[in-house]
Amino acid sequence: MKGRVLKNYRTIAALLLLLAPANPSSAQVTVRDEYLRIRAGATDPLFTTYAASLQRSRFFADKAYFMEYFTPDKPITYSSQYAGDMAVIWKVNNVVVSKTREFARPPVVVASFPDMAVLEYEPFTGIAVQEVFCVYSSGSAIIELHMANTGTLPLSLMLYPLVHLPNDSLRVTRYDGGLGGVVFSHYEQLVRLHSNLYKDRGYPTDFRNLLTAVPAPESHGSYDACSLDEFYFAIKRLSKVHENVTALNLRSEGPAEIVALQKTISLRPGEKLTVRFVRSIQDAREPEESLQTEVRNAQKADLQKCLDDNVALFHGVPRVRFKTAGEKLVYLGALNLVRQCMLPPSGQTKHNFYVFSRNPVWGWGHGHQVMHESLSMIPYVYLDPRSAEESQRVYIEQQYEDGLIAYRHGPRGPQVYPHEGVPTTSAPFFTWTNWELYRVTKNREFLRDAYAAGARYIRYMETERDADKDGMYEWGPYGIIENVRDGWNVVFQLFSEGEDEGRDISHELDVLDLTAEMANEMYYLREMARELGDTAGVREWSSKFDRTARLINQHMWDPQDKFYYNVGMTDDSFTFEGRSLRRKELIGFLPMWAHVATKDQARELVKHLTNQKSFWRRFGVPTLAADDPHYTPFVDGCCRWNGPVWLLWDYMVMRGLSNYGYTDLARSVGQKMMDAVSLQLSINHRFWESYSPDFPVQESPSNYIWDAIMAKVLLEMYGR
Repeated sequence: MKGRVLKNYRTIAALLLLLAPANPSSAQVTVRDEYLRIRAGATDPLFTTYAASLQRSRFFADKAYFMEYFTPDKPITYSSQYAGDMAVIWKVNNVVVSKTREFARPPVVVASFPDMAVLEYEPFTGIAVQEVFCVYSSGSAIIELHMANTGTLPLSLMLYPLVHLPNDSLRVTRYDGGLGGVVFSHYEQLVRLHSNLYKDRGYPTDFRNLLTAVPAPESHGSYDACSLDEFYFAIKRLSKVHENVTALNLRSEGPAEIVALQKTISLRPGEKLTVRFVRSIQDAREPEESLQTEVRNAQKADLQKCLDDNVALFHGVPRVRFKTAGEKLVYLGALNLVRQCMLPPSGQTKHNFYVFSRNPVWGWGHGHQVMHESLSMIPYVYLDPRSAEESQRVYIEQQYEDGLIAYRHGPRGPQVYPHEGVPTTSAPFFTWTNWELYRVTKNREFLRDAYAAGARYIRYMETERDADKDGMYEWGPYGIIENVRDGWNVVFQLFSEGEDEGRDISHELDVLDLTAEMANEMYYLREMARELGDTAGVREWSSKFDRTARLINQHMWDPQDKFYYNVGMTDDSFTFEGRSLRRKELIGFLPMWAHVATKDQARELVKHLTNQKSFWRRFGVPTLAADDPHYTPFVDGCCRWNGPVWLLWDYMVMRGLSNYGYTDLARSVGQKMMDAVSLQLSINHRFWESYSPDFPVQESPSNYIWDAIMAKVLLEMYGR
């Protein structure tokens, strides 16, 4: 009997130990790979958005964070769209340090991965800090502080981890003593700046939160109508003699703008200590027990293992010896961007897939994969070959029997957006992308599957996108999304009839871009057939490529301007309804990318490209020549194709130059792209959907997945 009681006691004790928050390790984390160690200050081109790792991510109620370590008048801040800011305020021997400009040594980022960052700084003389920020899961973010007293005096610290959501919906529910944290809620509308979230797709609007500390905090509080500056007064309480505020207001319910904890620490000279703060979020419709489990997992998470997992993830990337530290930051940041957009299998797909951005989130960015965004797999394959292949297998898995690959694919299955009874597809970059993946992976099983799917798709396109059967192609009736350019395009605006985006006539033209893209797909189908030993396939795709190239050069090349244009379907002329189609767009360079142009034609195209009055601009090759009357270098929103630089398309220009031996010029285009990207990363630490060709100021969707192409650009600039 005594033994049974003792056994039960040990079982209960073990269970209580499991449920209790575990104190974090006092040891600092270490990046065990010299190549992945960095030192990025406030003005270095560091990408600072972080999202949960692939294996701990979910599609709904997913929270990623933007790290702001570079603004002097703020604390180090982690922001999640519509979910508020997370930060830690320091008080050292009653001296409040609430802004990074007050730090004795400003923050420097020494490691940055898709889901975590490691910083070093001194908030006060004699306190050396390593701060580890980790988005541990879609629901939990961790700030861990490793502190060491390097001075000769004992120090008394009060740390105030907080969540700040001003003028919004934050409401405190209670204090949870068992978990050492405050429970609160907030509301997020579905309205987004660029594209609203879908009302009927399950996106949550009401969220439950927990802010906790390990070890447990000494005090907590919430403050309504309170800015960060006002919070300073709450923890400082100015008077003739500066009274040491030893506790927060203990307010545990009601509306608030700031929710905070207080962790009190004493550090003797030479002493080290570690504390961890966790902010966890869940869909309020889920049981609160699941949030508590989420919190406990984050409280006990091994951050050194998380860091080691990232080092292992990056182990296989090409180790380029860059000329500058900034180039390396852009390279690693581009790979971070694409990796953090990846989500695990769910719904109607058994393969991992991507969204366009994790933070911010907008409607079409969660609309699943599109073939032109999937060009991001070309650089991603260097980081995670299997994951890149899996993303492409989503298309293969959901391809229609007639060969159609829909406009979008993912957990909700294929999305064809039928228009005038015709299903919509996407720009055909499928086979090219798969070939680029195969060049890295050498996975012949993937090559065989990709070849079969790609051949079926191009045969579908031959049938469905060549209405007059002349061997040149037009976009479908919903061409405004098929052609990627979204409507803000010079040819459409010729027929705008007062509408901002113009009349979509892309299904009434034999279009240069689609015809060149079809030629490019045929070219790489031939390469696949040759690699697989399919001699009949080599003959088929060689014949089709040669015919398509001949038609492009015969009908779409203007011998007068020495440039490529769209042509009217009815007469193959450079006019449509009495208006000229001779508008110099970036797509005029696609025949070089598609191996279609002759050497003489390529030479003439290079003259256009290097003309500073048209295409040779400060930050890249614009989508429309600068001497066109419709040219605009102003990026005031999404979807502008009358001047802004789109990195993927500039990369195609770069590849086209390389195809014809213009290697140095290709590097120069890459350098212009680098100038655009590194400038923005230095200023605001984000990637952008498109860039102004002429100006440093712009407004477009941020953290767009296809900017990951910069990793591939840099590899090619360095001959890799």
